[in-house]
Amino acid sequence: MIEFYPQIRSVHILMVLLSGTLFAFRGIGVLAGARWPMTLPLRWASYTIDTTLLTAALMLLTILPWAMFGNGWLATKLVLLVVYVLLGSLALGRGRNARTRAWCYVSAVAVYLLIIGTARAHHPLGWLHFWLG
Repeated sequence: MIEFYPQIRSVHILMVLLSGTLFAFRGIGVLAGARWPMTLPLRWASYTIDTTLLTAALMLLTILPWAMFGNGWLATKLVLLVVYVLLGSLALGRGRNARTRAWCYVSAVAVYLLIIGTARAHHPLGWLHFWLG
């Protein structure tokens, strides 16, 4: 399966970008008080993108050598993913009021960027690793 690594990685990266973009637009819509972000087609699109993203991630996990994950960057990324999902859920409607949803939205976007930094650096510090050298 290693021969398909470049294609699987490309699908994974594309789904990361689509997932983040869709969340950003839905979050802005929710904060603006619109109803369209919570419509069934957009929710199904989100489920489809996230399922494809998770599938590609699991495929990459099975084909990459385990030594690559020795410094803890993958564990950091997984913890950040759980935080992102929880904040995203609160931002898109489970938050008690508009202020809570706004705070959760901004925090979820920040965590999303931390996940990307961690993945790019292959280091638990993510973007800080690049800045600290």
